[in-house]
Amino acid sequence: MPSSDPKTPEEAKASFDDPASKESIESLNSTKTLEETDQTNTPMTGNQEEEEEGECGFCLFMKGGGCKDAFVAWEDCIKQVEEKNEDIVEKCFEITSALKLCMEAHADYYEPILKAEKAAEQEAVKQLKKEKEEEAAAAAQKSESNEKEK
Repeated sequence: MPSSDPKTPEEAKASFDDPASKESIESLNSTKTLEETDQTNTPMTGNQEEEEEGECGFCLFMKGGGCKDAFVAWEDCIKQVEEKNEDIVEKCFEITSALKLCMEAHADYYEPILKAEKAAEQEAVKQLKKEKEEEAAAAAQKSESNEKEK
């Protein structure tokens, strides 16, 4: 259940400082349209009539909730950054944070996406922990080898 006290941009920024959150942002940023994935478009009906041809199901879902404007701003940022071949995480950080806050404020609609993002974050943290443990073990083994050579 979302908090009745929305987070400030500073609080949102702090939650995106860790590598797992940045990876989640990059994951959101990698969403492709049907055109980009060579899939066909289904006929549009009802509220979809004003949407662009070839729009992905994810995009339609995101625009169907209370965060349509935030999502469109995020999409625009992604397109601009990709055209300039810039760092998406760095350039679209604030817009991504605003979108996430909006989604949390409308958690009743965006719950499937929020759950998937949380699962991806947990998996990323688990993977980072595993990599750090492997690096520490390799460093310890190298240190032991160096000691034996002396």
